[in-house]
Amino acid sequence: MVTNGERGEFSIFFFRFLKYKRYSSYQKTQPSDHQVQQDSRKDRPISSQLSVNIEELHRLFHQAPDLVIRNFNLANSKVKAALVYLDGLSDKNSISNNVLRSLMQISFDPEKELPTTVGDVKVAHTWNFVENSLFEGASALFIDGETKVFLLDTKGWAERAIEDPQLETSLKGAHQGFVETGSQNVAMLRRYIPNRELVIKEITVGVRGKSKVYIAYLADVASQEVLQELEDRIRQIQMDTIINTGELAEFIEDNPFSPFPQFILTERPDAAASQILQGRFTVIVDRSPAVLIAPATLMSFIQSVDDYSTRWIAASFIRLLRLFAFMITLFLPATYVAVISFNYEVIPLQLFLSIAESRSMVPFPPILEALLMEVTIEMMREAGVRLPAPMGQTVGIVGGIVVGQAAVQAGVVSNIMVIIVAATAIASFIIPSYDMGTAVRLLRFPMIMLAALFGITGIMISFMTILGHIISLESLGTPYSSPLAPFRFSDMKDSFIRFPLWKMVIRPKSVRTIQANRQGNSRKQR
Repeated sequence: MVTNGERGEFSIFFFRFLKYKRYSSYQKTQPSDHQVQQDSRKDRPISSQLSVNIEELHRLFHQAPDLVIRNFNLANSKVKAALVYLDGLSDKNSISNNVLRSLMQISFDPEKELPTTVGDVKVAHTWNFVENSLFEGASALFIDGETKVFLLDTKGWAERAIEDPQLETSLKGAHQGFVETGSQNVAMLRRYIPNRELVIKEITVGVRGKSKVYIAYLADVASQEVLQELEDRIRQIQMDTIINTGELAEFIEDNPFSPFPQFILTERPDAAASQILQGRFTVIVDRSPAVLIAPATLMSFIQSVDDYSTRWIAASFIRLLRLFAFMITLFLPATYVAVISFNYEVIPLQLFLSIAESRSMVPFPPILEALLMEVTIEMMREAGVRLPAPMGQTVGIVGGIVVGQAAVQAGVVSNIMVIIVAATAIASFIIPSYDMGTAVRLLRFPMIMLAALFGITGIMISFMTILGHIISLESLGTPYSSPLAPFRFSDMKDSFIRFPLWKMVIRPKSVRTIQANRQGNSRKQR
């Protein structure tokens, strides 16, 4: 029995707890005194005294040994100046030849243009803009007596050469992939679509590290509603910085709890350009070689750039093969467990005798046998990815043969289980998208468990659950199951099979493009 005094003590404790939680949350949301001091320091205007500005630079970059301050006098005068840059982010040859040499040899008026030969020169009046520009590789020119700073485009950090993408190999497509520099990736897209309607919109994301995000699309084709939704989601991201495109995709996807990828990630500029021409959007994140394509549908993950460079009959056959591999990867292990555990009457007699003989020495039930082999295969797959390329191939091939043969001889698993797991692994490699292949492999395990509990009925329950989830899923408001649900006959020309290119006159309706037609009568009647 609770007395009134105990109720009163509990009420006092409860309200004190709420007050503490409210105060704690307020403290977490409010910036600290140090942060306020730093922000106010960044927003301070540039001083007209060079010594004061250099002292402020030492305060801002007090733990930056790569900060370089080059003091000198302007040409034919005693006016002092300082060129500031971060070593490793700026091109020293460009600074010496195009900036310092001109400033020290050619007389000029600071109120007019600088006598430099760099590509871009900006003017800043606050420390916040100067600091961000220095971290982007620019050089800052401080002149004694001037309350402004000249920011010179001298970017020169280390860049990777353009190479063939490792995850998306192509037989007939281009052998070049995106790199870690956003501006260079934008240039690659312009090489494929040299048209003024190709719009590049730049957004800055991040609090501590400013990450540039570029949205590329065709202004007269892409949907403005989808563009506004995509842009709003990107602008709402509040985090320290965006490291790669996968982080960005996780922040802006419609359903974060779905196992299926809701955006296409590609490293191929030809694949990205092809999607832009269909009316989709390409999101490029600086410092990441993968770009994001939105919106996406389930059918877009079984398509490849090689489908459009081969004959349509062969491309259609390959797409049907990928769809069959998709079903094999998802259902084959669960079907084996269900048939062996519950519905063995559907197995032909000769095959049943062969399976029974193979499983006579196996001490485990089918569910443990299947899970053991599937987990082993996934471990070998992950080990092959993390090891160096030659060693990874050796581990994958030799490890699979040795482990499978040893497991059969030891009586741990049956021969038929090794065949099932090998066929499932091969089928998962046929899916072009790595993210979709990973999602299908992940769904295999709950399907195996339901098959062990309910047999074929469990497989049907899991299949209907996955089907209902796919139908309800969206990508930037676009139905994920299109063109099947909702059914669009015109989009079926580029789904399970690929019609001839001259038959695909209309862009996909699921993308909600402004301009539907993408080509005219490209083939004369014969």
